[in-house]
Amino acid sequence: MTMSSQGLTGILAAVPTPFSKDGSTIDTRVIQQIVDRMVSAGVHGIVTTGTTGEFPTLSEAEHKQVVEAYVKASRGRIPIIAGVGSNSTKVAIELSLHAQEAGVQAVMVVPPFYDPLPFGTLKRFFSDLCSSIRVPVIYYNLPGATGIHLTASQIRELAEIRGFDYLKDTSGNAKELADLLTNPVENFQAFNGWDTLTFFAFCHGAKASVWGVASLVPEESVEFYKTLVLEKDLEKAREQWKFLWKVSDFLESVNYPAGIKAGLKILGRDAGPTRLPTLPLEEKEIERLEKILAERK
Repeated sequence: MTMSSQGLTGILAAVPTPFSKDGSTIDTRVIQQIVDRMVSAGVHGIVTTGTTGEFPTLSEAEHKQVVEAYVKASRGRIPIIAGVGSNSTKVAIELSLHAQEAGVQAVMVVPPFYDPLPFGTLKRFFSDLCSSIRVPVIYYNLPGATGIHLTASQIRELAEIRGFDYLKDTSGNAKELADLLTNPVENFQAFNGWDTLTFFAFCHGAKASVWGVASLVPEESVEFYKTLVLEKDLEKAREQWKFLWKVSDFLESVNYPAGIKAGLKILGRDAGPTRLPTLPLEEKEIERLEKILAERK
């Protein structure tokens, strides 16, 4: 699988890590089903082992197993991007190298997330990581979990690092994202990663969105992208967005992995439980999601 001449573009589905019923093992059979469904729907890429993939609950061995399983299941039909997160530079590099050798097209890296890094230290972390691998790096901008809040100008400074090619912006800071998209720099792309800002980001020129919603309703997500970005039919896209907004807004109101797994179960595509300490959604939340998903056309 090679990326387009524009690099990564379109709907990049953030996918779950399916577990056995007791949560003890990875269910690779379901990984195959997830990939086949994403490919059939026309999704443009898959992001594993991120927030949706419950990466903090995975051992290093399990993390590698999940990445390998998604690459194997894709059979070169669709780009696979591996989420990477560790508070150790050494482990982050090891996981990135493993993903590269497994055959991913990029790694999405969240910076160390226990003690917020000062900007100079953050820059050193990504310099060390990017110089250790050949595949492109997507910076997972997740200040709610990392405590690292960056301005658009700081992100542009990081983009000077060779291999630091993309940003998944899950800051919810529309102004800084608009700044990056309105005033782009060469060889660097800012992607959306905040569900309810997807319409906003595409209208500002984002080339892609890393979107957990797409792992629930991939057909609707791809159709929306085609309408808004490729066909530039704003009115039709606004109508399509109404349903996708409801799904996005719901997922932002609950624990995200638990919301995705509840939705998959409602749709008859069970990916198993979330791992403790994450609990399943409460019944009232499941009922609310059932009503939203019942609006699928």
